[in-house]
Amino acid sequence: MLVDTNTYIGHWAFRPLPWHTADDLLRAMDAHGIDRAFVSSASAILYRNSHAGNEELHAEARAHPDRLVPFAVINPTYADWQHDLAICHEEFGARGVRLYPKYHRYQLSDANGKALIREAAARKMIISVPLRVEDNRQRSWLLDVPDVTAAEVADAAKAHPEARFLPVNGFGYLRSAFAEEGSVQGDFGLEMLRPAIFMGRSNALGQEIQRTIEKIGADHVVFGSGMPFTIPEVLLLKLEVLNLPKEASEAIRWRNAVRLLE
Repeated sequence: MLVDTNTYIGHWAFRPLPWHTADDLLRAMDAHGIDRAFVSSASAILYRNSHAGNEELHAEARAHPDRLVPFAVINPTYADWQHDLAICHEEFGARGVRLYPKYHRYQLSDANGKALIREAAARKMIISVPLRVEDNRQRSWLLDVPDVTAAEVADAAKAHPEARFLPVNGFGYLRSAFAEEGSVQGDFGLEMLRPAIFMGRSNALGQEIQRTIEKIGADHVVFGSGMPFTIPEVLLLKLEVLNLPKEASEAIRWRNAVRLLE
């Protein structure tokens, strides 16, 4: 089994994505042996009202509850976001939230960020934070949005032991509280098998994955492709190249993601 913790449907303002619909995503999943996927709306990241993207996601994904696990994009600086969160959780069946503090102009540690984390955690929803949407080299000249650091997410996880955190699209976890034994009390998963990690500085960053597994444990690393912003072939290859014991490989491929859902 293979569970992908990081996929999207919808549109992106700055370049065409290979597909936009749930059916497109399912075809890509089938082609790459992916059984289930955590999915959110790419459109919602840049919509003034993110909830419109959540509505679009629900319309697309609701016919495939056995394969697509919806994650809501919530902006805690937007009016009545608590109502949007309730709708996503209670009516749309969202199992987690995707937070974009740099795009939506707040901090995970400020009043807005803390309020959203508390509300989502009270609903037993996973807190997923993409450290970036695109690689810096792919971004439009109109975007000047810094990455979220692994340390910022780890500090939020440390401050909210009641929450389950899932940072995606990133690395650098060894330099954060995630690597400090006993520092983060809540459960968490780290999606770090990114294609950009293996470009240019491939040896050093490839070794970081090995060290992260050794230091933090394979039971906290999950698979994520980033489709359709990226292609999954490189990630699947790297999963094989890591040459892990079967138990560790199975944990990364699906067991850890399922545990976070449960």
